[in-house]
Amino acid sequence: MRKNKYLYITLLAVLGFHQEAMAQVVASTPRLVVNITVDQLRADYLETFMPLYGNDGFKKLLKQGKVFASASYDFTPVDRASAIATIATGTTPYYHGIVGTEWLDRQTLRPVRCVGQNNPPIHMLTSTLGDEMKLASSGAAQVYAFAPTADAAILSAGHAADAAAWTNLNRWNNIEYYAPVPLWQSDYTKTYAVETDINKSITELALSCIEKSNIGTDETPDLLNVIYKQGATPEESYRNIDQHLSRLILRIERRFGRGNVLFVLTGTGYSEEREEREDEEKFHIPTGKFNIQRTANLLNMYLGAIYGSAKYVEASYKNQLFLNHQLFDQKNINLSDVLNRAQEFLLQVEGVRNVYTSNQLLTSESERLEKIRNGFCTEKCGDLLIEIAPGWKLVNEETHESTTQRVNFISFPIIFYGANITAERVLTPVTVDRIAPTIAKAIRIRAPNACASEPLF
Repeated sequence: MRKNKYLYITLLAVLGFHQEAMAQVVASTPRLVVNITVDQLRADYLETFMPLYGNDGFKKLLKQGKVFASASYDFTPVDRASAIATIATGTTPYYHGIVGTEWLDRQTLRPVRCVGQNNPPIHMLTSTLGDEMKLASSGAAQVYAFAPTADAAILSAGHAADAAAWTNLNRWNNIEYYAPVPLWQSDYTKTYAVETDINKSITELALSCIEKSNIGTDETPDLLNVIYKQGATPEESYRNIDQHLSRLILRIERRFGRGNVLFVLTGTGYSEEREEREDEEKFHIPTGKFNIQRTANLLNMYLGAIYGSAKYVEASYKNQLFLNHQLFDQKNINLSDVLNRAQEFLLQVEGVRNVYTSNQLLTSESERLEKIRNGFCTEKCGDLLIEIAPGWKLVNEETHESTTQRVNFISFPIIFYGANITAERVLTPVTVDRIAPTIAKAIRIRAPNACASEPLF
């Protein structure tokens, strides 16, 4: 009898310990994830302007957070839309489908934007972190996104968010796809105009969300996406962002406690360079102009000499050429042969560094092509991708667009702060697609459905 009594007491003690441990596990799950993206964030500028910062913005994150100092995107080319879609989905454009802010529609041969004011994120082909939070909680999790542009707001919000808002012509815009727009947000965006300092307006709306919605107040983790933009000059930009970042962090910490919030900050991995100086020739810097439309006409003449006169090149867009598949089918011409011939021809054109075919990107297992393949999507990219020489300017005489080719690496960090995370500086290079699975692990849900990357910790 006494033996059974001791066994019973021991069992109760074990059960009590187990319940206490489970309670600690539940308590350690963040109630709120604040996912902050700074468009065109650069590590060199971040460090250069350190003396201008207060103690509660960039400095706090860098000193008290887990800092992955060398982050990058595992695909090329990178722009705002493709970067934010990758942060949200944990995968590359090859899977999520957002190859850029816009691309050429193969059916109409006209540019199509990745999202529109009244359009849902139909072009994003995979689930996002916010979507998975909604699925895991049967819709109870709250997901918001506030940004300077429609693409940044909607892509970070995902398919199933509560609301997203962005600025346009000094006014707030709410996408009707997430209807009904929460009453507090509708009232706010109707009442308050967007200030000249757009980052200030975004911060105020985010703080209003914290105060007026019930986000972060229960055991179900919620998600707040905040995107900041660059200003006229780097010095002005980083000081401005630091000020608003400080207000955001302090107010959220005071309301919920640091241990209940997971802050994540990163950049978009590209930099919009100003046009090159006119004195390049003076300093003997190799340069030149590559006209994509003229090159398309030359390739069409070349193919016409082989297969008979016709319009084989349907269109050009940025550095891509689109071929007329239907015409090749009618003529019973093998598309692979055409692509190979076109590649050989284009490699002889001045200013061309390399040429990649759609077949090559889809079938090759070469690691050298991995980043280009990851940024490629069959339905939205051309049949031929032309890489022009560094320093050369890609121009289109029809659209009057021009960009200068640069392949320099843009260094930026990924920072995790709060939620009882220990301060650490990690120098090992990492990729941004690992942010989503790291957050998913922290809040104990599955990662987005195309995310195959491992968590960072």
